[in-house]
Amino acid sequence: MTRPPDAPRHIVATTADADTVLRRLTRAGWTARPGFALPDPSWDVTAARLVLHGRITDTDTLQLAVLAAARGAGIVAVSDTDSPVGRALADDLARLGPLQHGTGADSTVAELVPEQRALLDRLAAGETIAAAAAAEYLSLRTANRRIAEARALFGVRTTREAVLAYLRQRRD
Repeated sequence: MTRPPDAPRHIVATTADADTVLRRLTRAGWTARPGFALPDPSWDVTAARLVLHGRITDTDTLQLAVLAAARGAGIVAVSDTDSPVGRALADDLARLGPLQHGTGADSTVAELVPEQRALLDRLAAGETIAAAAAAEYLSLRTANRRIAEARALFGVRTTREAVLAYLRQRRD
């Protein structure tokens, strides 16, 4: 019997970061739902691929989020990890399995293939996709496909957003 992969658990600082993570998770087949109360009365909700999200500022919300994570739901929590509630949240979620702080950007850069990195570097330097493709000896169609794949990995809609996310990750 194979064990299903752990549900995603993210603690992010801002709602914008939460939106980035949620876009990536919904593209991967997860169903996003605001709040941390589970609608399903059954204990194990892993098969539902449900990810709950919201801001956690008090212990009641903290307990709901940890219970939902224990039942198999994914969690995207907006919380200050320097506060007592944020530290307690991070400790409790880490006991359940892997926990990512932030948008998981570091893992996204690792998933890029060398062609995508080269194209994003050139786009960040101000080149057009056509010029970057020619410089990397790629057809324009292949370059556009590689950039589209990078956008999907970063969970963004535009090439500009993908380049900005790539630059942010390289800087960290």
